[in-house]
Amino acid sequence: MNGADCILIKGGRVVDPAHNLDTTADLLLEGGLIRAVGRPDVPAGCRVISAAGLVVAPGLVDMHVHLREPGYEYKETIAGATRAAAAGGVTAVAAMPNTNPVIDDPSVVGYVLEKARVAGHANVHPIGAITRGLKGEALSEMGLLQRAGCVAFSDDGRAVMDSGLMRKALEYSRAFGALIIQHAEDSALVGCGCMNEGVTSSRLGLPGIPNASEEVLVDRDIRLVALTGGRYHVAHLSTAGALTAVTAARVRGLPVTCEVTPHHFALTDSAVGHYDTNAKMAPPLRDEKDRQALLEGLARGTITVIATDHAPHDIDSKRVPFCQAANGVVGLETLLPVSLELVRDGVLDLKGCLATMTCNPARMLGIDRGTLEVGKVADLVLFDPEEAWEVDAIDLHGSGRNTCFQGRQVRGRVKTTFLAGRVVHRDGT
Repeated sequence: MNGADCILIKGGRVVDPAHNLDTTADLLLEGGLIRAVGRPDVPAGCRVISAAGLVVAPGLVDMHVHLREPGYEYKETIAGATRAAAAGGVTAVAAMPNTNPVIDDPSVVGYVLEKARVAGHANVHPIGAITRGLKGEALSEMGLLQRAGCVAFSDDGRAVMDSGLMRKALEYSRAFGALIIQHAEDSALVGCGCMNEGVTSSRLGLPGIPNASEEVLVDRDIRLVALTGGRYHVAHLSTAGALTAVTAARVRGLPVTCEVTPHHFALTDSAVGHYDTNAKMAPPLRDEKDRQALLEGLARGTITVIATDHAPHDIDSKRVPFCQAANGVVGLETLLPVSLELVRDGVLDLKGCLATMTCNPARMLGIDRGTLEVGKVADLVLFDPEEAWEVDAIDLHGSGRNTCFQGRQVRGRVKTTFLAGRVVHRDGT
């Protein structure tokens, strides 16, 4: 080993949920790979980075991100979004297909991958569209898209409403083991609603979206999973009823999984306050009963993934009357600190919390990341779990600043992010 080509990360708390590891140890990196974990022999000339007081963990994997490029570069770019990812300790993102053009053709997949390669801040794994043009009318060529590099399929932003088409998607995807990710909102039940249907929507005089809009579609899809055997994942699950359906499906042994976002488990519809459009998203923030159900789902292990649904917008898309505002919030840089609240509140231990953002989504998507195993690519994050800071949109790294956590006091600061052994973010630079 060439000492000038290696890095020793010394004395950190090494947490690797994939291998049930939580110990104080050193990591030796060389050639972009993890060469040793423990107390390795260190070559002369090896660069030493002290991790005393820090957690050393696999780079985070966010399986639900909107990069906006191609087509919506005025909202965000691949370079900007992946720079924000690196600042949040996220080294792999799965990119949703609602771009322009839609990710429903291998040429668009290639474009996204090349843009990400040039930017070099994080690994990007495209998610292909279930239907052509996200129109819900005809299936995309999933086999070709998978060979081009897509890791899953979704019409995120829109539900696949046609039951027959959803059945075909689950049957077709089963042939090559692909994951179908559903944005579970029945469009007829959503109607003109713009926030959760409840006391707050009544007080504000805003049209509400009932819990049933999510629950009806999840119930239907689980019946289709039982019929077809296809792998099915509920994106940004938000209601107690939908969680009950997923729990029952998993007890039956059906290949059904789900994710939750930090904003859905940390906030309620009261965050809308006085028509704050940065608290407008789809599905909407729900009430406290639903939030508590999500926390219980995480604690029980029914919810196995935390993902951000990172959705950057330009200022003009949010600076309008509430019902006219675009849905979505940014979340890559607040993913870790808000999720660490689960540890301090006793919902999960640190290893379990990190599993939801590392090995669990990596396994679900079939990507070789989310672990500190010797011989694997050195994607990792060093963070101080106790450093306190206040979320301020002006300090965020991407173009999108539409955070719903503005002013929130959090703990947990990313200090250094490595991508294939190369530093792509260092706190303060």
